[in-house]
Amino acid sequence: MKLTGSQMIGESLVKEGVEVIFGILGGALLPLYDVLPQYPQLRHILVRHEQGAAHAADGYARATGKVGVCFATSGPGATNLVTGIANAYLDSVPIVAITGQVARPFIGKDAFQEVDITGITLPITKHNYLVMDAASLPEIVKEAFHLARTGRPGPVLIDLPRDVQIEQAEFNYPSKINRPSYKPTLKGHPAQIKKAAKLINEARKPVIIAGRGVNISKAYAELKELVEQAQIPLITTLLGISCFPESHVLSYGMLGMHGMAYANMAVDAADLIIAIGMRFDDRATAKVSAFAPHAQIIHIDIDPAEIGKNVRVDVPIVGDVKTVLKELNKQIVATNHIDWVRQLDDWRREHPSTTIRDSQSILPQYVVRQIYEVTNGEAIIVTGVGQHQMWAAQHYWYDKPNTFISSGGLGTMGFGLPAAIGAKVGCPDSTVWCIDGDGSLQMTIQELATIAQEKVAVKIAVIHNTYLGMVRQWQEMFYGKRYVATPLSSPNFVKVAEAYGLPGLRVERREEVTPAIQQAMEEPGPFLIDFVVEPEENVYPMVPPGAALAEVLEEPKNKTKPKAVKDSAKLPVSNI
Repeated sequence: MKLTGSQMIGESLVKEGVEVIFGILGGALLPLYDVLPQYPQLRHILVRHEQGAAHAADGYARATGKVGVCFATSGPGATNLVTGIANAYLDSVPIVAITGQVARPFIGKDAFQEVDITGITLPITKHNYLVMDAASLPEIVKEAFHLARTGRPGPVLIDLPRDVQIEQAEFNYPSKINRPSYKPTLKGHPAQIKKAAKLINEARKPVIIAGRGVNISKAYAELKELVEQAQIPLITTLLGISCFPESHVLSYGMLGMHGMAYANMAVDAADLIIAIGMRFDDRATAKVSAFAPHAQIIHIDIDPAEIGKNVRVDVPIVGDVKTVLKELNKQIVATNHIDWVRQLDDWRREHPSTTIRDSQSILPQYVVRQIYEVTNGEAIIVTGVGQHQMWAAQHYWYDKPNTFISSGGLGTMGFGLPAAIGAKVGCPDSTVWCIDGDGSLQMTIQELATIAQEKVAVKIAVIHNTYLGMVRQWQEMFYGKRYVATPLSSPNFVKVAEAYGLPGLRVERREEVTPAIQQAMEEPGPFLIDFVVEPEENVYPMVPPGAALAEVLEEPKNKTKPKAVKDSAKLPVSNI
């Protein structure tokens, strides 16, 4: 049958199982938007900025495991997507972005609202397309979704000239794609798996570092089997959080710049590192030349380009994490590492990185901990970027799989609110909390209008410290407390929320924290809480720039008065 290019997009999205699109229309995309009512299966959510569309598609994709979809018009609409596309690229998130483009006769002639968006996004997409005839659209859309979701997931962009959207052609949607040059390796090499198993079986001080690849491949059961079969302590990267239950006796939290002191010490002392679905980012490794100095390294990852890129590797295994672990587990001998685990438990007692001191003012760590207590650890937590992101990683404990969503590689302030919208739309039956900072939130605060219009029941906790906190912390520690451009003037967030028609509370006293969170949870719709916290609180532990993981700084002793919290109960000492 003959369809217009716009109808082909609609038909193709339906065939790919798309349920929701985040976007903003414009002149170059009007023909596509004009046909959307023909496809009631496709819910369109009107965001207030195209960056919000990309982040919402990102959050949706992370929460559901499906491909997120966003639309933007040509020129500034397309360029406004760039930050969100780059964010998805660095964090391996499957999204398909469809952009309008000027009509074919005007391409390359500096027409109104024309940019070369395929050229701009070439370094930050898995692939992109400039569609020059409507007949090619079915195959392009099919291939775009296949590329986005397979192998190492990532963003794909389709640039759609306006006249292609109204051009008619035969619509025949392919059942499969034929791209011989793209065949991701799923099964690990048997010889390499055998070598890895031998190293694991012989190791005395092994440590597993699990990354986002575990969440992507849903290798939760396989990872747990490896941990328990070989009794190996497990730590995670920032984006690996929630790939393994943090209340597990062999879970030792996050490593890296703001990771647990005992996790960093474990890596420094280990004789074997089993890196699973992670890419040895500099925030995780700290000083690369001093990373795991006594350890041999096994690296399992689906992307061969990541293996050996940053850290030397003794046993590389290219393949899907779930598939590789299934084969690896068959060769693992049941064992224990009692002395090693006891050593880690001693370090955890001696270096209690998640203890919260007493304070008359509201500490941001306390806010996060109370969100954990009130939600019983059952919520999906989505964060912006900054100090609040680290506190959310440290002080909310994640036992349910894939419940921590944050911007890792790009570190995008403003990610939190739109990504939380996407997560809640994708998981409507789950409680979704957006933990954001007063600086990060203001970068995409206009998406409160999207929440109001679409009635997205996101709970929002603003960690309001009147600074660009993470940068201020660096200025305090390394720049002589010269707070240049970090003091932050903010609006009354509750009044802003109310202006959009959303309920909210401002919390200025410690005793008000828990009741406010409870009130938010009782509200059936969205709710914002503005927590006015200690202005110059710092994130600890911290590895200074240029230092090794073993040189981690802990909270100064004169500030550390242990609070009577269930620290040891939530992070139990091993009894094996």
